[in-house]
Amino acid sequence: MAELPSKLLSRRDLEFLLYEWLEVEALTEASRHADHSRETFDAALDSSERIATELFAPLYQRCDQDEPRLEGDQVRVAEGLKAALAAFGEAGMVAATKDFELGGMQLPTTVSHAAMAYFYAANISAAAYPLLSMANANLLLAHGNPAQIEAFVRPELEGRYYGTMCLSEPQAGSSLSDISTRADYEGECSLGPQYRISGNKMWISAGDHELSENIVHLVLAKIPDENGQLIPGVKGISLLLVPKYLLNADGSRGERNDVSVAGLNHKMGYRGTVNCLLNFGEGRHQPGGRGGAVGYLVGEKHRGLACMFHMMNEARIGVGLAASALGYTGYLHALDYARNRPQGRAMDAQGKDPTSPQRPIIEHADIKRMLLAQKAYAEGALALNLYCAHLLDQAELSESSEERQALTLLLDILTPIAKSWPSQWCLAGNDLAIQIHGGYGYTRDYKVEQFYRDNRLNAIHEGTHGIQGLDLLGRKVTMANGAALKLYAQRLGDTIARANEIADLGGHAEALGAQLHRLTTVTRTLWSAGNPQLSLANASLYLEAFGHLSIAWIWLDQLCGAGDKVGDFYAGKRAAADYFYRYELPRIGPHLDLLAALDSTTLEMRDEWF
Repeated sequence: MAELPSKLLSRRDLEFLLYEWLEVEALTEASRHADHSRETFDAALDSSERIATELFAPLYQRCDQDEPRLEGDQVRVAEGLKAALAAFGEAGMVAATKDFELGGMQLPTTVSHAAMAYFYAANISAAAYPLLSMANANLLLAHGNPAQIEAFVRPELEGRYYGTMCLSEPQAGSSLSDISTRADYEGECSLGPQYRISGNKMWISAGDHELSENIVHLVLAKIPDENGQLIPGVKGISLLLVPKYLLNADGSRGERNDVSVAGLNHKMGYRGTVNCLLNFGEGRHQPGGRGGAVGYLVGEKHRGLACMFHMMNEARIGVGLAASALGYTGYLHALDYARNRPQGRAMDAQGKDPTSPQRPIIEHADIKRMLLAQKAYAEGALALNLYCAHLLDQAELSESSEERQALTLLLDILTPIAKSWPSQWCLAGNDLAIQIHGGYGYTRDYKVEQFYRDNRLNAIHEGTHGIQGLDLLGRKVTMANGAALKLYAQRLGDTIARANEIADLGGHAEALGAQLHRLTTVTRTLWSAGNPQLSLANASLYLEAFGHLSIAWIWLDQLCGAGDKVGDFYAGKRAAADYFYRYELPRIGPHLDLLAALDSTTLEMRDEWF
């Protein structure tokens, strides 16, 4: 059996998704992308695949085994990581979607996400550094002032500075209303209102290292009221830009800010990504001769959480794409192993002969089942994430405010799915990849055990599974009087109508339509209960049902894009879709039954009963 062209991603699948399904070449008709063509898009993919394959992938297990370590005030990381990230920056990937005047390539987001998937598949803990920096820069472009953009965003886009997001605190976790980090006004400066920040931030990915010239921390903190008291809840939260190093008047790197590493967290996955407890204003460093970390207000005072959601939502989509890529590379590694691992014999007359040659395990039905499941999960998840990226491109290019609003609403309701579904089901795919490898699967000789450990974090990163469920059912389906859910149903309805015009897709179209009707009915039932606690008690089940329905839609839409084309690639697409409709879509029935019954089992459970 011939070796796979790549065990990171399938280039053939990417080309289908981009050019045959989403038709991204049409984006070049807009003036923003007029300098591009399929050739330039392919060049970006080629460059990404090459750098990911040659520099990121060889470091994958090294980054896991040689974890970051704290030596005095210095955080040390795996050898080779700095060179790999430098190549990423030099290739222009950090600024790929940005304006030419900012040093960007003005690539469509859809193409950029496809290119980024190579890096996530090759070495997720290395790719996390630029992922955070890109989201950090985008937030500052949206909410920072011109001086902040010039001083900090340009170096980020050049790959010279990296960025973080500092939300959680040891005592608060995901409950941001309970943060206690404080920002006291100091005066005005060229970068805007200046504050002194004191407090602690936990779980800060890429929080300290020597991989870049500077680190741009975006910190949520509370600015006290006129009586010097912190305002309870989220209303008092502001967003501050706090660099690791302050800047001199000429823009060069100056003295160390009062930000220090209190310790490193050691996680089961993403081990190559530094994860810190950071102290702000500890007094270890004294910028300007006094304690307190110097920070600059971003956006309006007390509007910090709204600003930070710009980065959080982008990071959530990034996590979903990363989970998809980990599921995808795990599938390809399992496929390659199954094709080349001989074990057992056929269940026929010849197979009963113990002297007959063993057969590759891919010939066994149960192995095919597991590979089909992985293919359905990974290809479906990647397609969903690229679909979301395409919505961003369409919204950015639209000249109609009404259309932009509709596209944004659709993306809003899909974001919890794009983040959580791959994090759950591509992890299930990674589990199957270990199973296919048998006893080798849980050894470090093969990468599949690390794919699983890395991907397990994504169900928690940037909002847990439960938080995404609450967001979807508690906010997204009800916002704008249900407008987002209506738009979602219309999109599914459009796909169903197209599928009904294509031979052999009518059965899938009927199944999708029935489950869509059931979901919308159950949603109304949940919100007619008049008891928000009861309505949201099983929000995670709702998220899972909504997610499976969404992937079924994405699979059917892909088949509409494939039309009547023939060949092994398209036959494989149809087989994976058939698998999803026969084995996976029916899973949501019991979930919807429980939701429709307003089941209160979990709500009524008491602490003392455990």
